[in-house]
Amino acid sequence: MIGNTSNGLISRRLKAFIRAIASTSLAAGILWNPLQIGAAHAFPQSGMPVAADAILTDGRAGPTPAWIEFCKKLPRECAHDATEPATIALDQGLWQIIAEVNERVNGMIIPVTDQDHWGVADRWDYPDDGLGDCEDIQLLKRRLLVEAGLPQRALRMTVVIDELGAGHAVLMVRTDRGDYILDNKRKAVLSWQQTGYRYVKREGSDSAAWVWLGNRSAPLMTATK
Repeated sequence: MIGNTSNGLISRRLKAFIRAIASTSLAAGILWNPLQIGAAHAFPQSGMPVAADAILTDGRAGPTPAWIEFCKKLPRECAHDATEPATIALDQGLWQIIAEVNERVNGMIIPVTDQDHWGVADRWDYPDDGLGDCEDIQLLKRRLLVEAGLPQRALRMTVVIDELGAGHAVLMVRTDRGDYILDNKRKAVLSWQQTGYRYVKREGSDSAAWVWLGNRSAPLMTATK
């Protein structure tokens, strides 16, 4: 598992992260100062999180139709390498990277619905033009975390029902301290229990198949911002 790393490895991951997020910022036409990385004020969650429970799964589930289309377009994004760890051994350096990715991407991407952006009700894609809704923003976070050295198998796209009763997508990071949520509605990375969401389903561990998380009233779309 990734974790319990040396200072040298953390430094290499941070440098990879800087390059990844800086290049993504430039592609979106956004100026970002990589020298800010590592500054004390840059990490609102610099302390390690309180340990949380892992969320329980409840059998195989079908993905949303928009995820199926996304996988047809970019099949590598939907494949899991069974040799990768399914959870991350969380340490201070990795937690800082996770918190920084969440906050930076939330500040980089302008929220817009798929209907306004693409003219369709639900489309999962990367927000390469600086615009995107919830799932697009989480996909970008996942890509940046993978480029920073985290295993994609431990980063699960997840469908929830939000505080308005609407379908919403978040990114679940599975760790040895529990499951944590990256969300475009919040700056802070929270444990899954702290969000107040009802959890529907997420990517599975070993393939493109998804798993139920207890609430089977699954929305067909995650079209909210």
